[in-house]
Amino acid sequence: MPWFSAAAVVLIGVGLYMSFFVAPTDYKQGEGYRIIFVHVPAAWMSMFIYVVMALWSGIGLVFNTRLSAMMAQALAPTGAMFTFIALWTGAFWGKPMWGAWWVWDARLTSELILLFLYIGFIALQGAIDDNRRADRAGAILALVGVVNIPIIYYSVKWWNTLHQGASVSITKGSSMGEVMLITMLIMTFGFWAYSIAVALARVRSIILERDRESTWVSQLPEMRTR
Repeated sequence: MPWFSAAAVVLIGVGLYMSFFVAPTDYKQGEGYRIIFVHVPAAWMSMFIYVVMALWSGIGLVFNTRLSAMMAQALAPTGAMFTFIALWTGAFWGKPMWGAWWVWDARLTSELILLFLYIGFIALQGAIDDNRRADRAGAILALVGVVNIPIIYYSVKWWNTLHQGASVSITKGSSMGEVMLITMLIMTFGFWAYSIAVALARVRSIILERDRESTWVSQLPEMRTR
């Protein structure tokens, strides 16, 4: 946790500095485009975390492993946060570019559905007292909802949308300037490090909460002082 926390602070700090003071002004969108250095990495992380959460949920469902379900539970709040940031910054970007804070665009709508899936996962697990039943119900919801991820990604190709296509592609490379691309990648790695640090801290708390009656928990130094 400390290493990833430190990496997150450094990378996000450097990324924000480059976003405001190093990256050049876009010749079409002016200074307003700079919000993409938060918006795009947040959108990437919102989808990536859900896929990882669904993967952990599937492993827990198939092999009945407690830690897998707890990892999925630990990732959900961070994924919901990044999804909200993506939608929020997208609204601030869309207002000057499209003239509206929100449009029922295919990409925006599917990203909003992703936020509801995260909230539904968290609420469903919180509504069931039995941890095993809660883990199973959450895992089923996560696996069903993962079908939304390719819809988000390919929505700009499948439908005629206002949202622009991807500027960075594994197969086609990047259409962005080098400084812009480096800045975006630094922010992405910073968000990634933050997600790992927070997930590790949260899963530790979940383990201690679920096993609070166990002998090994009562023998921990921090538990003895309570």
